Amino acid sequence: MADTALLAGTAIRRLRRREGLTQAAMAARLSISPSYLNLLERNQRPLSARLVVQLAEQFDFDPRSLRQDEAVGGIDGLRRRLADERFADLAIDRDEIAEWLSAAPQAALAFARLYDAAGKAGADRAPDPMDLVRREIERWRNHFADLDMAAEALADELRLSSSDVGAALAERLRQKHQIAVRILPVDVMPDALRRLDLHARQLQLSEMLDPSSRNFQIALQLAALERRDEIAAIANGAQFEDRGAWRLFRRHLTGYFAAAVLMPYGRFMRACEATGYDLGILQRRFGVGFEQLGHRLTTLQRVGQRGLPFFMARVDRAGQYSKRYAGASGALLLESDVTCPRWIAHHAFERAGQICVQLVDFAQEGGQPGQWFTMARTVEGSGALGADAARFAVILGIEGGLAGQLAQARGLSLTPASAVPIGPGCARCHRADCQQRSLPPRGAALQFDERRRGLTPFEFGG
Repeated sequence: MADTALLAGTAIRRLRRREGLTQAAMAARLSISPSYLNLLERNQRPLSARLVVQLAEQFDFDPRSLRQDEAVGGIDGLRRRLADERFADLAIDRDEIAEWLSAAPQAALAFARLYDAAGKAGADRAPDPMDLVRREIERWRNHFADLDMAAEALADELRLSSSDVGAALAERLRQKHQIAVRILPVDVMPDALRRLDLHARQLQLSEMLDPSSRNFQIALQLAALERRDEIAAIANGAQFEDRGAWRLFRRHLTGYFAAAVLMPYGRFMRACEATGYDLGILQRRFGVGFEQLGHRLTTLQRVGQRGLPFFMARVDRAGQYSKRYAGASGALLLESDVTCPRWIAHHAFERAGQICVQLVDFAQEGGQPGQWFTMARTVEGSGALGADAARFAVILGIEGGLAGQLAQARGLSLTPASAVPIGPGCARCHRADCQQRSLPPRGAALQFDERRRGLTPFEFGG
């Protein structure tokens, strides 16, 4: 509480009225002046730690009630709900949402409950396990401090035993767990990339895995063996009713630990800052794949040692998301079910293996623009090589105002005028001048002129 300006006027006013006190009477019990209490209630002064203690001692007051915003997911949680196309014409921006949450947190909570209940009532199928897990990961901002610390300790221990991380991981598995790593031909393992054979005491890996993916698979196995209880405890804390969601979340946490072993937080952050987050250098220095690197960049939220707030997504050629991690970015361009065909995610498939960059202007809630610097590169599915391997595009992004710190942005224009306009899919996008449009926006009134054909297939009003 010491490092944030906590505005709690609504909570204090509600408490005073519950107790039936005037401002003067309450101020006397808190040993402050009535004028200062008035400023607190009007959110013109932050609540100090001393006053929190005074409130708890003088009244039946739970300090946790000051964090009502967490129940709705904070400002970003409300932004996601208000990004609904039904509110598109209201042009509600982030500042208004912050003011609402500060001035009337109970009203904001009531709105969130009604919105969420309406969504559940309107659903004709069970909640999507992947969506449930994504929301839980976002609640943590994809940073699990205890797992990160444990992974960093293991990485330091492995580094002492061998400079070759792959050899060190395999030796750890052999010595501590009596499991040997064996690389098998594709004709022996035609339908699997990794298999744990406890009878033979072997972790069997396909020869089709590239070296970075082999290391990751060994680190995954170590995570499952050595951090099973900690991972299960975090997964249990999510209280998923859907068992599939629980297993997906546990798999994410296992992968999180494995990536943190390969890219230990302290060393990784120092490398990021020294290289300007140069993606190519980071891949080579830590021996990881582009997708593994993308995952790690969304997790850099350690207190006192925070990295830049990246988001990461993975899409196929049809624009379908298979992974979406907003991290601490608050990015709303991952919220749509479809991607914009003008986004670099689609062009990356034409330049396989190359990092493609694009500054985009995303149409946010109420048509409010937002610039994002995005980088995309194709990857082979699960690190498997071969002509039949699945191919995806992995996209990394950061707010345009922060992009000047990145090696990949050097020499590029980052002015708003150079940004490519994109939207949340044609059915939700109200940009009127897009020649790539395939559908009119839902809810918009179509306009027709028999004597004129415009550049876009659909013309519409508000």
